[in-house]
Amino acid sequence: MTEQPALVLVSNRGPVTYQDDGSVKRGTGGLVTALTGLASHRDAIWIASAMTDHDVDVAREHGGKPFEVEAPEGGSFRVRFVESDDEAYDRFYNIIANPMLWFIQHYLWDLSNAPDIRRHEVVAFEEGYQQVNRDLAEAVIDEIEGRDEPVVMVHDYHLYTLPAMVREARPDVFLHHFVHIPWTQPDAWRVLPTPMRDAIYHGLLANDIIGFHTRSYQRNFLQCCRDLLDLEVDFERGVVVCDGREVWVRAYPLPIDYEATRAVARRPRVREYEERVLSRRREYSILRVDRADLSKNVLRGFTAFDIFLEQHPEFSERITFTAQLMPSRTDVPEYAEYLEKIEALVAVVNHRHGTPDWMPIDLKLRDDLDEAVASYKHYDVMMVNAMFDGMNLVAKEGPLVNERHGVSILSENTGAHEELGEFALSVNPFDVQELADAIYSALMMSPEARERRARGLKEIVTSRDPGDWIDEQIADIRAKAGSPSATPG
Repeated sequence: MTEQPALVLVSNRGPVTYQDDGSVKRGTGGLVTALTGLASHRDAIWIASAMTDHDVDVAREHGGKPFEVEAPEGGSFRVRFVESDDEAYDRFYNIIANPMLWFIQHYLWDLSNAPDIRRHEVVAFEEGYQQVNRDLAEAVIDEIEGRDEPVVMVHDYHLYTLPAMVREARPDVFLHHFVHIPWTQPDAWRVLPTPMRDAIYHGLLANDIIGFHTRSYQRNFLQCCRDLLDLEVDFERGVVVCDGREVWVRAYPLPIDYEATRAVARRPRVREYEERVLSRRREYSILRVDRADLSKNVLRGFTAFDIFLEQHPEFSERITFTAQLMPSRTDVPEYAEYLEKIEALVAVVNHRHGTPDWMPIDLKLRDDLDEAVASYKHYDVMMVNAMFDGMNLVAKEGPLVNERHGVSILSENTGAHEELGEFALSVNPFDVQELADAIYSALMMSPEARERRARGLKEIVTSRDPGDWIDEQIADIRAKAGSPSATPG
């Protein structure tokens, strides 16, 4: 037996992936960023799906057991890759997790047209989503065998049914689940057939603690438990009673590693990009940095800019809207179509307002952190107008390193708005006229008001770091494990 409880992290995507040339690439996404500090702890094992053929090869070389790996940008991890059947993984990821669950949790379904749930989707859930969750659950159960009071921290929407599988095998396990995307209200979940929905909710409610980015998502989950499952819910304490157990439902807003972000801003390659940014700069600069995801609301952002230019022709040739977008999930038809629409709208806006010497929108379809950070430093206005977003770390990274007292335009439906709204220009992401007006207000704002808002954003962004985020969750794990009837703090 170990002296300390075993700590196991579980997510679909791990801290690294092995490439075709044998190199190791750091995993992408905010989840990986959030967990790398915790996973490098010597007693933590990170279990994740094998994402590439070379991940599978490495997993087989180690007999499916954990192994040490050095991440390219620093940090050592104990990783266990889990290999799933290719067809099962395709069903898990490309039919159920994306788009089904992602669309439900971002209110993206056009319910008059989609989804049509047939046997195809039901089979994908049973033989894909459930199977991959089972594959990872079996790895967890294997890792905690013979361990006293193990703690398992599960992450995100890919693994909603895993906790119940682990709980059944190890009733003594402490399970904590953090959901990194929004949690929608009950009616959004009625899209799913009842057996599928119940499997997801009872899977989640097998946890001891369930965490979300915001109090709004926390309330929505509690409301779903009451309205969809008729469970006993205490909204004030943040508790659901399920199968005679109290499940704590908490909000832990995810901060950025502000010191690491500032270190990136000092890189020589960032300075090289800065020179290019400044050499091409017009009088004013608008910036957005996003994945080309439907939830990010890119089309309405460009439409609002089109309206702004039409209503304020005095800004012609004086402003550039730089949009750095990373193509996302292009094998999902809805995403491929969305990217085509983005490119088409940019062409229309540039044709309508551009001149031989000026292109209003500068669209960059690539993922380059150094280039993005160089642009962060010199925007006048940053647009984050997502329809719905779990947190949105760009809304925190940009103001941290910006050197021009840039103004943030922030959708009220982002998780970040709960923390940053006081010092941003809040917008309804569906009101393109309001967004166009916000662009004008930001550009016309007095230097004193810009400085006050910029200072306020920086103070909030630097008030907590990922270590605090992890500590808050570990403190609740210890409190609940030590006293099952303890009141959530």
